[in-house]
Amino acid sequence: MSFQTKNPITGEVLPGSFAKSSAEEVSRACESCAAAAATLRRKSGKELASLLETIGASLTEARDAIVERVQAETGYPDGRVQGEFGRMVGGFAAFAEVARDGSWVEATIDHADPDREPLPKPDLRKMLIPIGPVGIFGASNFPLALSAGGSDVTSALAAGCPVVVKGHSSHAGTCELIGMAIQEGVAKAGFPEGTYQLVQGEGHEVGEAIVTHPDVAAVGFTGSLCGGRALFDLAAQREVPIPLYAEMGSVNPQFVLPELVEANGEGFAESFFGSITLGNGQFCTCPGMLFLPPGSDALLEKLASLVADSTGQPVLNEGICSAFESGMSRLESLEGVQVLAKGTLEGAVIGAPAMVVQVSYADYVAQRDVLSEEVFGPSAVVVVCDEVAQFTEAARNFEGQLGASLHGTESELAGAKNLLDELERFTGRVVVNAFPTGLEVCHSLVHGGPYPATTNSHFTSVGQSGITRWARAMSYQGVPDALLPPTLQEANPLGVARRVDGVFTL
Repeated sequence: MSFQTKNPITGEVLPGSFAKSSAEEVSRACESCAAAAATLRRKSGKELASLLETIGASLTEARDAIVERVQAETGYPDGRVQGEFGRMVGGFAAFAEVARDGSWVEATIDHADPDREPLPKPDLRKMLIPIGPVGIFGASNFPLALSAGGSDVTSALAAGCPVVVKGHSSHAGTCELIGMAIQEGVAKAGFPEGTYQLVQGEGHEVGEAIVTHPDVAAVGFTGSLCGGRALFDLAAQREVPIPLYAEMGSVNPQFVLPELVEANGEGFAESFFGSITLGNGQFCTCPGMLFLPPGSDALLEKLASLVADSTGQPVLNEGICSAFESGMSRLESLEGVQVLAKGTLEGAVIGAPAMVVQVSYADYVAQRDVLSEEVFGPSAVVVVCDEVAQFTEAARNFEGQLGASLHGTESELAGAKNLLDELERFTGRVVVNAFPTGLEVCHSLVHGGPYPATTNSHFTSVGQSGITRWARAMSYQGVPDALLPPTLQEANPLGVARRVDGVFTL
């Protein structure tokens, strides 16, 4: 069975046909990864860094073909595609540094004390080791940075884990080109073929086959709550359950304090509009809910004007288009919900216009569960409160989110500690006077949050610290020095930062 992809701007079927991987092909890919796992787990950080850098060079050589295909399959403008390509290749370089540095393994040594009373103390040493073959699901909205060559792939390889990737069917051609470039880099670096495997297919069967395969030790997923929860349950129901790290989106609520509204309400409206329409709203960090104080009429009028005058952009596939339309129709049908403004759609066969609805705080509370559901695309729900105290009440009732923002002047932010405390309770990233769209990819980033934003709030899916998802802790007691991993050997031949007898040492 084969399938093709479409250009969302023209609706035309693109050249190239992609075969859906059979159950046998998925199984062979997973088995190939399992065969490579023993080799990768014995590679040094320096060797893994070399692999990542070689892959980055291979992707750079294939840049023109990849960029051309991804623009055709997504409708993204050139600037967006070029920037995302840089982020993808930059990810390989960033994780090469992490692998080479080696401190991410959290090497810890507690020396023996045979004279301790009442019992002697044994020699204990601990570090993180690769978990094994990892299944990766490519995201639809970031076909480069979060897909076949995205951050899950780079972090898993940096940890010493081979990967089997399910390419997203919306950009199968892009995935194929990326996969070929990565496999070329793997071969050039002298690593086994099973280091990286790509499978393709529409529907659920291919993904389910990866999650349930006994050789797969962990899974990374970026997508919808429905899809992520289904795979999470599947992973938990295995004879040997495995961790499934699903990032499932959120509405990323925004709270705007009154002094800022009075001082620069129209300017805020322009910035907010830019955030909800960035990438046509196809970001998991899109601010889909806005809480305003009373007296926000000028801000609302400006926002309505911007939305009404806007022209919609393409969305990634027909499924997203249909879900957006049904989601906004559901919101419109609710008691007390009014359409503040809706844009037009021009120049895209598969697209969505910007749309913002407005509701009072009382009507929001009465229908909180439905109004707080994510509608993926260029939309937002504006909740006009009767008093600022309702911000804290609203925040207290939110389920897990990826991000949330607090906007205000310096003087009023100083008095917003209680609200900030509530934001910390339900989100993975608190932002002040900015929007959660646009991630600064670095060691201190947390792109995660409590359920249902993710299935595990202890980890991030973007940023260098995401590498720890693909490892498990291993303790060595009384093991002779010659048998220990180099990272834990007494001479520290790799020069890794370690905690020795309770003291962090370089």
